[in-house]
Amino acid sequence: MSERAEKMVWFKAHILPHEAALRRRLSALRIPDVEDVVSEVLTRAFATENWRRMDQGRALVFQIARNLLIDAARRRAIVSIDFVADLETLQLDDGAPGPEAAVAARDELRRLQRVPAPRPAQQRGVFLMRRVQEPMPQEIAGELRLSVSTVEKHLAKAMVAVTRALGAAEAVGRAGADEDRWRRTKR
Repeated sequence: MSERAEKMVWFKAHILPHEAALRRRLSALRIPDVEDVVSEVLTRAFATENWRRMDQGRALVFQIARNLLIDAARRRAIVSIDFVADLETLQLDDGAPGPEAAVAARDELRRLQRVPAPRPAQQRGVFLMRRVQEPMPQEIAGELRLSVSTVEKHLAKAMVAVTRALGAAEAVGRAGADEDRWRRTKR
């Protein structure tokens, strides 16, 4: 059997069975142009050079999709935090985060701990529920007896406040680093 025929057999056995699951997940995330994304994922999966070593087709398909969506989000200037959080659902859970994810999460947690919490108590409560417990806004609205619109407004305002605070903290950190560099070169 030729290499191309072997690759086609591999593709049909390991990749194509996951096409429907990928399409469902992308549709649930309300991704525009689902068909284009699925087509690009399948094309990239087929173009994989070390395909003989790939026995986890589902992981490959979802990782390619996740990377494509992250790249698309980067190209758009403004990215919804919920969209990025929803992208995490494309990553398969193997039980434990990798070392890079653990370090990144720890660093992010340290940065967020330095940021003051959103001021109004209700806004802070909604923000913490969404980010920590991860319920849908409808569930938060039901639990706190608020309208979904109010919950979404609280989330938006809290995200703006946290984003601004993070940006200010990073600017201060950069300014401090620049000042340190200036002092070292002045000597």
